[in-house]
Amino acid sequence: MQAVDSIDYLADSEPAPGRLALVQRFVNTVDHEHGREVLSEPAKLSSLLAGLGLLAPGTRVTRADLERAHALRESLRALALANNGVPTDVELQAQLTVVVEEGTGRLEPAKRDVGGAFAELVGIVYTAMADGTWPRLKACRRDVCGWLFYDHSRNHSAVWCQMAVCGNRTKTKAYRARRAPGTNRSSVIHKPPTASAAPASAMKTPPAPSTVSAKKSRSPGSARTTR
Repeated sequence: MQAVDSIDYLADSEPAPGRLALVQRFVNTVDHEHGREVLSEPAKLSSLLAGLGLLAPGTRVTRADLERAHALRESLRALALANNGVPTDVELQAQLTVVVEEGTGRLEPAKRDVGGAFAELVGIVYTAMADGTWPRLKACRRDVCGWLFYDHSRNHSAVWCQMAVCGNRTKTKAYRARRAPGTNRSSVIHKPPTASAAPASAMKTPPAPSTVSAKKSRSPGSARTTR
């Protein structure tokens, strides 16, 4: 992977609403197709989390934290792929505190450290599931892409991050496969892969009063809180 400071793909497109955009920005820090990586070292992770408002600037981040970030990133991508019709059994858990003030509630991490920043990202997903915005945050279904985009279409039908790029390339690839010599056209069936990611145990966070769990499988996403 080539270390880069940023990846400006679709920088002009409308992001996800509210704090869900933080999840989108966190996941879109790697370009698997072209081999570009923003989170190439612990200092880069510290800078990103600070820029997202999830961590105090200058907080020390370890190599183990970086590995946890990579695992969390791919788990979130798998959940976003599930919003785009790709089944997954990924489940995330994080320790968060429910804070109620002046008639409103919010989820906060137990500590304002790196683990707390990861927990807050999971909490944002949980909140988005509750308010109905989560199903529109999708990962592009092109096998080499997986870029997160927010589906602003009226009927929630967007599949590709860009129809002109990933959509056309996927359709061209399928057409060539059907036209290949000796290929039985009826046998060329394109099924989405099953999304997978690192186990939830790789992303443990410090204990706190409440546990939030976000899960997406073949059925619509669900989330739960336990005490």
